[in-house]
Amino acid sequence: MFIEVLPPRIAAESADPSGDTDAGPGASDGQRVAAAPRPRRRSRAGGRGRFELAPYLYVLPATVMLLIWTYIPLGRTVGLSFYDWNLIPTVPKKPVGLENYATVLSLPELHQALWNTAIYIGAFLCISVALPVVFALVARSVAGRAKTVFQALIFVPFLVTPVATSAIWRWLFAPEGGTIPAVARTLGIELGNVFREPSSSLAAVVVVVGWQMLGFGVLVVSAGLAGISPDYAQAAATDGARGGQITWRITLPLLSPSLVFLALMTILLSAQWTFPIIDLATQGGPSGSSTNIYYLLYQFGFKNFDAGLSAAAGTLFFIGFGLIALLFVELSERLSFHDN
Repeated sequence: MFIEVLPPRIAAESADPSGDTDAGPGASDGQRVAAAPRPRRRSRAGGRGRFELAPYLYVLPATVMLLIWTYIPLGRTVGLSFYDWNLIPTVPKKPVGLENYATVLSLPELHQALWNTAIYIGAFLCISVALPVVFALVARSVAGRAKTVFQALIFVPFLVTPVATSAIWRWLFAPEGGTIPAVARTLGIELGNVFREPSSSLAAVVVVVGWQMLGFGVLVVSAGLAGISPDYAQAAATDGARGGQITWRITLPLLSPSLVFLALMTILLSAQWTFPIIDLATQGGPSGSSTNIYYLLYQFGFKNFDAGLSAAAGTLFFIGFGLIALLFVELSERLSFHDN
């Protein structure tokens, strides 16, 4: 049986003018072909233009908490920086304009705190970024249960609270009966009270905080190493590359995203890491030798009861660290190699 296919113009004329797709039982084969159903347009409500509320409900609790605990206090801090207030609710706030900012920038205590903070950041970049790479690479060569013990010994100090950490190290560094000064005396070295000496208080804080935060860096670096495929090292070894060349030219470049993240966290959080140890062991002294910018904020606000000065200093520090974070995020893609 032959089927006659009509040209498009004749087929359109032969179709049912009512627009019904069914040509009827008495229609010819050509009319049936011409009356084939046309694809219908998808309604706008069922397409991509439909608004989905469910994804926003998942992030709503986190967004509310972020507003309550971060952005609203930040806005109030910025507003408070233009007033003179001693934190007493019955005392009215006195508008002072930009006077608090001018006062903060002229304080010698701020300059010393900034310099100490820079020293802390430089020291922790070595302790929290460079040393974790060494320990994580050494842990790769340890097999079996010894590897687990090795990693646990490094990470356990990170789980100790700062209060307990300060108490332990103050006991270890105690001038009378402390373990570390006693060992130092056998070597002919007299340490004295390291937390009360201007020449050693900052170094003591670096040692305590570095010991505690080393495990965090090792954890991040180990996670980055676990994400690197071993095929790269095997291929390089097949081509004759030695172990040092594989580490320097393959492992470290592929580890760069983790290192950049760790460096950014160290720069932004080193002042927070040192704050509890400073408060519990040195109180920023002696003579401000171990203070940092966060402890200076605490002194302005809760020891000197100058809320406006503390808020102005906090606003300046927030802007400074925000610019550093933006710069780091911009450079991260240029400095990082990714396994694609």
